[in-house]
Amino acid sequence: MSQVEMKHAIQQVIQALMDKVINSVLVDNPFLAEEHKASKPLYAALVPDEIFKGSHFERRFVTRFGHVWEQLALVAAENGLGVGKQGHEIEGTIKQERLRRINETLNALEHSTSARVKQKPDWDTELEYILQGGGPEVPAKVVCDIYAENTRTGERFAFELKGPLPNSDQTKASKEKILKLHAMTVPAVDGAYYALPYNPYGTKRESYNWSFPGRWFNMRQDAAVLIGTEFWTKIGGLGTYQAFIDAVNEIAGEYKERIYREFLCMEPPKDFVTKL
Repeated sequence: MSQVEMKHAIQQVIQALMDKVINSVLVDNPFLAEEHKASKPLYAALVPDEIFKGSHFERRFVTRFGHVWEQLALVAAENGLGVGKQGHEIEGTIKQERLRRINETLNALEHSTSARVKQKPDWDTELEYILQGGGPEVPAKVVCDIYAENTRTGERFAFELKGPLPNSDQTKASKEKILKLHAMTVPAVDGAYYALPYNPYGTKRESYNWSFPGRWFNMRQDAAVLIGTEFWTKIGGLGTYQAFIDAVNEIAGEYKERIYREFLCMEPPKDFVTKL
């Protein structure tokens, strides 16, 4: 896939998202001021309708965008590594004691007992301990969010791709999958990662500060964690994240103008910003 094809593929994903959001807030589920006043009379009396109208749009936009990251990751994988698959099933075998140690590790991170405090995550130490386990082989199957192959080197990668503010249960399930992939006797992938599409706290990983995934990973240090540019570079190569920004900027003005005119029912400001 060329850079031009990649740009068009990104724009098609974003355009489909925005068209659905705009159709939702204008046709399927519009903001009705009278209904808002009837259901929340105190709020309506104190706060202008436009504030809640904006929240109405934001909820539908953010919810739908959560499902778009995987589609964008596939575009990046196909452009960068060469092959990308969504919801890919990986099968193998894991030694019985390794499986037990995976459960032990997750339980230690989740629960404290009278004998000890809750364990803090440490990927390298945990994985070393798990891989020391032996015993008979047990069939195992993992369905990863994104699977990618480097068609030049033959390397294979699995990614658990979550929104930038994931909950604890999501992260626990992802960590179990990633540990199982690393624990397979015959490696089915060359790397498995917990990935977030961007860092809402800044550009450096050290600034990430959402507490829930921190129960399961050291989000600032674990090698199994990729945040923002780290992830997009891994799956698509250098410059992939900026390519997304550039592609979105080309179509941003059209949608911002539509939102001003059709949803907010107002003229766009003369100097309104169309670029990120």
